[in-house]
Amino acid sequence: MAIDPKKAQDVWKDIGEHVQFTVLKLKREDQAHELEVIREFCDRYQAIIRSLKIRDSNPQAESRLKVTFGFSNAAWDYLFPNGPKPKELETYTELKGPKYKMPASEGDLFFHIRASNEAVVYEAQTQFMRFLRDVTEVVDETKGFRYFEGRAIIGFIDGTEAPEVEKAADYALIGDEDPTFENGSYAFAQKWLHNMDFWNKLKTEGQEKAVGREKFSDIELEDEDKFKNAHNVSSKVEIDGEEQKIIRMNVPFSDPASGKTGTYFMGYARHWRVTKMMLQQMLDTSDFLLTFSKILSGQLFFIPSKDTLDDITDEKI
Repeated sequence: MAIDPKKAQDVWKDIGEHVQFTVLKLKREDQAHELEVIREFCDRYQAIIRSLKIRDSNPQAESRLKVTFGFSNAAWDYLFPNGPKPKELETYTELKGPKYKMPASEGDLFFHIRASNEAVVYEAQTQFMRFLRDVTEVVDETKGFRYFEGRAIIGFIDGTEAPEVEKAADYALIGDEDPTFENGSYAFAQKWLHNMDFWNKLKTEGQEKAVGREKFSDIELEDEDKFKNAHNVSSKVEIDGEEQKIIRMNVPFSDPASGKTGTYFMGYARHWRVTKMMLQQMLDTSDFLLTFSKILSGQLFFIPSKDTLDDITDEKI
């Protein structure tokens, strides 16, 4: 079978304007009951999304609601110990470089909700929790937002290296290399907290050398004009001479009065190993962004296709 984006969750398009990331932990008190709840939720989940798309009162924003829901490796093993498992699903553990680390954090269930209307985001998460609250605890809940014309909070256009829309699904969705889980995706979620005072004190020229692009025009600098650990150098990965890509849906988050501002890194990929290689290379080269950032969390999740969600509901997994 060929990759079919219509059978996938929303892992390859539309970063959104209002965004929520939620990580939940299963209580692990009664596996049979928790599995029963999850099976019912996988059915309800898709119905809730369809209903909210109809209820959205803004005709210009119809169908702008995009949601993904997934499982960590630990959750998959707990819920489906005798079932098949995606080939590259593993528990993310801390990655280390010569100067910096990318820590791992706990989490079983993951939601990435985005829409043009904050009320829709609120209602989606509220309805999801009606079914999940009794069997889960909240690990993290982060609200993100679109910053001006889609720039990162550090002022540069974000996602320049991401593949164009017509090719994005091929980079985001599992193919026939793992036919049982075709049209699923590997999601890596990571929170970065930035020292914005440090960054803002840099002159524009220094910021451009750090990112590897011109700040206003987004034109890539010549290699000799970049820092050796410029972000677009450190995060570039090749396999057999071919550059690898993932789907980035990074958004800023902030409590501006208290000065806590950061980036929620959200990467979807057909192959987890590609994302993992990018992360390790950023550490090995001491990506400049790490010099003024603290990484707060990180975990890998598998995002099932709609067919796989149906299989979970129907007890086929």
